[in-house]
Amino acid sequence: MATLPLRALTLRQLQFFSVLVEEGQFGRAARRLSITQPALSNAIKQMEKLLGAELLTRSTHRLELTPVGAEVLARTDFLVNTFEVALRDIESTVQRGRAFVRMGVIPSASARVAAVVSEFLGQGGQREVELAWRDAPSTTLLAELRSGQLDMAVAAITEPPNGLICIDLFRDPLVLVVRRDHPLAAAGDANWEAIGKERLVLFESGSMPALGNPARAQFAQGAEPYRVSYSETLYALVRSGQALGLMPRLYTSSLRDPELVVLPLLKPRIERRVVLAYLPGPMRNVVAQELIAFLRDKLPQAGEPTLRRMTKGTRGRR
Repeated sequence: MATLPLRALTLRQLQFFSVLVEEGQFGRAARRLSITQPALSNAIKQMEKLLGAELLTRSTHRLELTPVGAEVLARTDFLVNTFEVALRDIESTVQRGRAFVRMGVIPSASARVAAVVSEFLGQGGQREVELAWRDAPSTTLLAELRSGQLDMAVAAITEPPNGLICIDLFRDPLVLVVRRDHPLAAAGDANWEAIGKERLVLFESGSMPALGNPARAQFAQGAEPYRVSYSETLYALVRSGQALGLMPRLYTSSLRDPELVVLPLLKPRIERRVVLAYLPGPMRNVVAQELIAFLRDKLPQAGEPTLRRMTKGTRGRR
């Protein structure tokens, strides 16, 4: 049970605190909240008094969270986001007869997830659902899960994230993308030693640094790789002969370029875990629970991509 002073905290005060930290300035936050700056300042001071701790250090030009303030903010954001989503869920249910569910997905898995969600929505007698989609890197999705902005997310991990339930769906191995006229294309697969001193191009964020860097170090890869943000850039560098592409296999499922070949990358086979993640505890609505169960059962078998061994004269269809 919360102590008596804490019970006096209001949702409005928590909202004020969250917006103030986001804006970083009392004036901007007050305008956004449509209140006066003194009213905002008084609300924060009252909140600090009730908590018995300083949340912010104030200077002329900036605000900084204290260590206690940072801890309070994480919980404040969760409460505020949960409340706002619950209101939207109530509105959607009452006014439109639909449950509201927020779904996060890494872009490389979006085709598989969308197909399974479509099957869920098309089931006979399925109630109306209002879905909100969020595509972002895994680190962003997991952070938004923790803060209450998402109900569930399909994400790629290398280590189990703290504070979340994660159900393993499938493994997504690294593959090599090469030009059709590259000697490795005729071999049908590749290993780290065969890559030798070739320059690689890989994604600069997400799971790639954790997956690719140890293998590069183990096999003494030569030139420092190019690091890019988008698959289009990666493919362009491979197509122009400047590098070999290193990426998770899921990204190549929609590749249809006769000039490029996707090869299994072996010895060692390096994989990332694709998981269905959500917060422990009760779900906000029954439909979200049912969708999690459906995704857990269906996604491991949905559209598993198959890499064909490439031989001389074989036309690529990826």
